[in-house]
Amino acid sequence: MSTNAKTSEKTFKRNVSLTGKIKFTGIKLKDPIRTAAGLLGIKETLRHTFKEMGIVRSTRALLDMNQPDGFRCPSCAWPVPKETSKIAEYCENGAKALADEATIQHIGASFFATHSVEELSQLSDYELNKLGRITEPLVLRPGKLHYEPIAWQEAYELIAEELHKLKDPNEACFYTSGRSSNEAAFLYGIFARAFGTNNMPDCSNLCHESSGVALKNTLGIGKGSATVEDLHKAEVVLTVGHNPGTNHPRMLSAFSECKKNGGKIISINPLEESGLVKFKNPQKVSDMLGSGTAIADIHLPVKINGDMALMKLILKKLAALDKERAGNVFDHEFLKRYADGYTELMNDLANYDEADLLARTGILEEEIDKVVELLASKSKIVVCWAMGLTQHKNAVETIQEFVNLLLLKGAIGKPFTGTFPVRGHSNVQGDRSVGIMHFVNEEFNRRIKKHMGFDPPVEHGHNAINTIKSMYEGKSKVFLCLGGNFLMAAPDTEYTAEGIQNCALTVQVSTKLNRSHLVTGKTALLLPTYGRSEKDIKMGKTQFLTMESSTGKIRQSRGLLKPASGNIKSEPEIIASMAHAYFKGGHPVDWEAMANDYDLIRKYIDKTVKGFENTGERSKGFGYYLPNNSRESDFSMMPNAKAKLTVNRLSETNLKEGELLLTTFRSHDQFNTTIYGLDDRYRGVYNERRVVFMNEEDMLERNLKKMDVVNLHSEYGGKKRTAEQFLVVPYNIPKSNIGAYFPETNLLVPCDQYDPHSEQPMSKSIRITVEKIH
Repeated sequence: MSTNAKTSEKTFKRNVSLTGKIKFTGIKLKDPIRTAAGLLGIKETLRHTFKEMGIVRSTRALLDMNQPDGFRCPSCAWPVPKETSKIAEYCENGAKALADEATIQHIGASFFATHSVEELSQLSDYELNKLGRITEPLVLRPGKLHYEPIAWQEAYELIAEELHKLKDPNEACFYTSGRSSNEAAFLYGIFARAFGTNNMPDCSNLCHESSGVALKNTLGIGKGSATVEDLHKAEVVLTVGHNPGTNHPRMLSAFSECKKNGGKIISINPLEESGLVKFKNPQKVSDMLGSGTAIADIHLPVKINGDMALMKLILKKLAALDKERAGNVFDHEFLKRYADGYTELMNDLANYDEADLLARTGILEEEIDKVVELLASKSKIVVCWAMGLTQHKNAVETIQEFVNLLLLKGAIGKPFTGTFPVRGHSNVQGDRSVGIMHFVNEEFNRRIKKHMGFDPPVEHGHNAINTIKSMYEGKSKVFLCLGGNFLMAAPDTEYTAEGIQNCALTVQVSTKLNRSHLVTGKTALLLPTYGRSEKDIKMGKTQFLTMESSTGKIRQSRGLLKPASGNIKSEPEIIASMAHAYFKGGHPVDWEAMANDYDLIRKYIDKTVKGFENTGERSKGFGYYLPNNSRESDFSMMPNAKAKLTVNRLSETNLKEGELLLTTFRSHDQFNTTIYGLDDRYRGVYNERRVVFMNEEDMLERNLKKMDVVNLHSEYGGKKRTAEQFLVVPYNIPKSNIGAYFPETNLLVPCDQYDPHSEQPMSKSIRITVEKIH
């Protein structure tokens, strides 16, 4: 490469930081808080919303959020129960998400004229997010360092021009975040297919893809079967790899109801999280004035990725009790009628040594025996899990082992039983339901051809991991993102950034600035869109959109606040306008019509997507459930028309001398990659995020003291990755395990280490070493 060519490439890629300027912000450590929510939660809710939105605006919005004719919470996908609070059907973190999107802080062309992308990249992710809402469409042109204003139509034409330049439709990738509505996601997926590609990576590839694969393999549907009401009356709930107090606080109300009805809750997690210790329900005066409700009856502090060993040990002990008690532990009648693979599973369990399994868990045997005895005597069992279970190299098989427990107990397809993967983003499940998928669904393709008049592509496309690799190798040239912060959500941050910068064009449909807007292709578009809480008026009529909850219920969402700007547009309008600019009327789909008529989009959804029917009407109020075969004990789509008990391998961690196993998690002041603040009060960390939580024995072995500064290193395939400058915090975490926040530590996650069945990155079990620095 010539000197000029190298100079040109450096200009093209721009000198941007992937971390921001690293600086410590004045850490304060306190004892972890052992009670979730309560008066302090209310105080934090009001502090955040009043500061970002003002008193009147925030009060009006909070009263409307999650109400039957209001707007859906912009954060997690927790379903609204049948009985709701008329004034407070939201949690602290839902309120923070609302305040974040409805902030009165705004930035536009004048801001970007005085702040280059290189300068902005020196800010932390928290500081970037605090800049406010983007109020007009912007373009970053080749060789430029400043975003400039661009007219909407010019932006659409620019996208169309770049797409027409491609030699193959598979040189484009269409990424989707879980914040999108069903209408937007459906339209986006149809546009990608009409363009000619199934390259539709989405955020589920990074969070719950393993859940979908495991459940599809065993029960025939990639969704959970349990509802909120099932949790209320379950006899035993296992919550695995999950911190509901931070990530899904409204779930604690369901757990509290379960406890009230006599149910038992078992927490399985390396950390004992505050929300699973005690909960003070802000909706109940008695809870607020009293001591609150103790949640977990038993906490099993399993070693990171020791869940498979734990479940195999539990199943072995249950199998032994089943023999002792004349077959009265397992539901043999259910197994005979509904499940295959019992003999094979029992033979596999016989191969394992109980002492070895116990050592792998790091848990006292008497605590496990309490769980075994409880499970042996109960049949109404629900298993809940989140990314602490899904983000490992053996995630699919581990989830399948938990499904084995439910099948052996006959705890599928009956009231107060079932699977409950707790989805993270507010419509990530809906995106998949309406067609955001990188694989081919032949039935869906037939319906598209019949009702929309074109032939969809028939070859599989790229998921998130394959998209990153394709961009890195220069094969993908146009990268469109419907929401999200792909760079910071993805693994292997430096590798991902290289890939993104190889693109000719990157397009971001977003509400606020994040690092993915600064690490871009040669040309970058930033297209601002509405938040959930904002009123969307088309042709004089307030529009509504629909979303799907974790339990498969479709509900309407209708904003009420004035939009942040008169020059932002809704996601469906942006997508339809892009497609119209590309096809210029030469396509069977009338894209222009759907830009202003969401009812038309829903009519197409009802015709083409299995389970959707009369959505415009049925989604009113508390909405309607999509069909769920496992909820009805219908396994007719499975081989032999039965659910499948599976034989799953026990994986090896194989830590080398000096290595620790790193898991990543959120602080209490963040949602996914969005940082609301710098406090994690439940874990006792204030005003700082660059921390690592370490077992004190591990600290002693490495001659580390509290507040020492360390670098973290991971090495896979001969490549060393480093995350710099973290403060050591002693914490109650299993020995040889270590914890830190994401996305700061995503730098350490290799892109080529993932579950082979789901291709989901192993972000929760990374082998690292710790280097003390001065």
